[in-house]
Amino acid sequence: MAGAGGGTAGRVLGVDGCRGGWVAVALPGSTGGGTGPGPVAYTAATIAAVVAAASADGPLRAVAIDIPIGLPDTDVREADRLVRAELGPRRSSVFVTPVRAALACPSHAEAVRVNRSRAGTGISVQAYQLRDRILDVDGWVRTAGVPVVEGHPELSFAALGGAPAAYPKKTWAGTRTRLALLAAAGVVLPDDLGPAGAAAVDDLLDAAVLAWTAGRVAAGCAVGRPDPPQRFSDGWPAAIWT
Repeated sequence: MAGAGGGTAGRVLGVDGCRGGWVAVALPGSTGGGTGPGPVAYTAATIAAVVAAASADGPLRAVAIDIPIGLPDTDVREADRLVRAELGPRRSSVFVTPVRAALACPSHAEAVRVNRSRAGTGISVQAYQLRDRILDVDGWVRTAGVPVVEGHPELSFAALGGAPAAYPKKTWAGTRTRLALLAAAGVVLPDDLGPAGAAAVDDLLDAAVLAWTAGRVAAGCAVGRPDPPQRFSDGWPAAIWT
């Protein structure tokens, strides 16, 4: 999936976590000008449900999700190291992925102990709070029936803007900057997003830029970090794509 440029026909989907589950944005398919209706947004409690809702409106060529896919058994994933280094001022948006055994722990304190023993480092409360979503995707992804990759919104916005965003996404300046980057890439979110319009603004922006990433995956021009991907005992090619 190395390279740059290009476009493809067929719908693509970006998915981000939100209050109550997941929010997704579907695009016609080409990052350089597709055909058909513009962006459509969806929400659902599970990853399977939100992808199924989008698929009901037309087949998907690729899906990009902001969640770790491919869980380490020991150590820190190379994808997390590389993207944290690349994002500079936005590096705190990349949580270090817990080892698989830590995600099986019923409490954060126990997860920290297990992760430290296997990877040499603890895990943040925020990373542990992603546990249910990580396991939701982990249990679904191998039967998805569509190409699925892990993305990271701040990395995708950095690719669009040529550098990490200067302002955090929850600030007014950060929101306006990200909307402008999406618009320049041909992704203009409509005023009416239906029920999904109740999702937080930053979650919708993240889902939209991940849909742009999914378009690059479908076109065969996405770039992974690392390249080639890293593999653990679960066999998944672990990388973060733009």
